[in-house]
Amino acid sequence: MGEQFRDTYRQKGMRKRLVKELRKKGIRDERILDAIWNLPRHYFLDIAFDEWAYKDQAFRIDCEQTISQPYTVAKQTEWLEIEEGDKVLEVGTGSGYQACVLHLLGAEVHSIERIEQLYLQSKKRLEVLGYEEIKIYHGDGYEGLPNEAPFDKIIITAAPPEVPSKLLQQLKIGGIMIVPVGANSDQKMYKITRTGSKNYRREVLGAYRFVPMKKGTN
Repeated sequence: MGEQFRDTYRQKGMRKRLVKELRKKGIRDERILDAIWNLPRHYFLDIAFDEWAYKDQAFRIDCEQTISQPYTVAKQTEWLEIEEGDKVLEVGTGSGYQACVLHLLGAEVHSIERIEQLYLQSKKRLEVLGYEEIKIYHGDGYEGLPNEAPFDKIIITAAPPEVPSKLLQQLKIGGIMIVPVGANSDQKMYKITRTGSKNYRREVLGAYRFVPMKKGTN
């Protein structure tokens, strides 16, 4: 599959240390830790930066976007409470790493990316890695995917100033949305559970830092 998609003993060793670190930081769902172990994160970075792949920190990718910190990926995923067969909408494909973690947990993943360059890169990467079952769309995340709704779970990997109403409407009753909300200096992670046709329960999960969620496509 090319130099970028080699997985050496050294890289496996670094990934093993990362999984131990995430467990120490409080990630309890062993399925998520197994997914992170089984999914080489360096596949999702430029080959020149593979040294950074297994540090527990976010890292810049193309188009002024980031691949999220591994702990954040694991924690957002844990809060989603993924069950086998869940239909999940991810808003913000980015590198495709988060989508692959969800897929490895048995979810049916639909991921939308507003930046065409990232969409094309991720689509090709996932095809090469054999993850064609993950469905990636080029579109406006604020609009979601109404033709695929409702979703059991929705995860947003960029921060809107407020929760997009159209995405709330695409969540099934009993479904969960995990979303960071707010300006750069004051973002809070929310867990939103749809409890009725017009009713939602909101929980604040803590302070986080994500790139802003923008409207439209590019």
